Amino acid sequence: HGIGMQLAPGESLALLGRNGVGKSTLMMSIMGLTTRHGGSLRFKGRDITGLKTELRARSGIGFVPQERQIFKSLTVEENLKVAAMPGRPGHWCLDAVYALFPRLHERRANLGDRLSGGEQQMLAIGRALMGNPELLLLDEPFEGLAPVIVDQLYGAIEKLKAQSGMGIVLVEQHAEVALELTERALVLDRGQTAWGGASPELLADAAKLASLIGLQEA
Repeated sequence: HGIGMQLAPGESLALLGRNGVGKSTLMMSIMGLTTRHGGSLRFKGRDITGLKTELRARSGIGFVPQERQIFKSLTVEENLKVAAMPGRPGHWCLDAVYALFPRLHERRANLGDRLSGGEQQMLAIGRALMGNPELLLLDEPFEGLAPVIVDQLYGAIEKLKAQSGMGIVLVEQHAEVALELTERALVLDRGQTAWGGASPELLADAAKLASLIGLQEA
């Protein structure tokens, strides 16, 4: 309700809040996966409010859903190839994804239902990258994963920020992790903006962070 947000090219934003405040709904709305009752959305100066989901993806928005939603009956490599968008500029291809996630290269012939949770998350991110997005939406990429896998994904997101110049919106229950990875933060409460500002500022103010969402250890 009345949320306004902007993201500069190459900028990263943490989208935070307690469970059920509307974080995933906002992400799905950006992708055109919800029913619009009002408001507008612009991407690279273009009004995309009425665009279908697939056209938003082709315009340069990549989405990694909370449920990952990989094709379990396809191999790792088939999952990646099916997401490629010929004609979109960018360097993301099979080799680039495999360089970011060497484990996927090792498992490239395995079916999706033969992967661990961490491998499925790597595949979901790799699949989104195959479309060479300029904006990447990550909905709780660390959820339910072992600490060692979280560390690997954390490192991969850092590399994406440093190398690709793409904008990133990160939804994450572990607020401190999200704030460490991003430049700006937006905290939601009951579907509305409760706070917005620089991530380092919120990370340094433990009392404010606790009052907004409650501290959650990584």
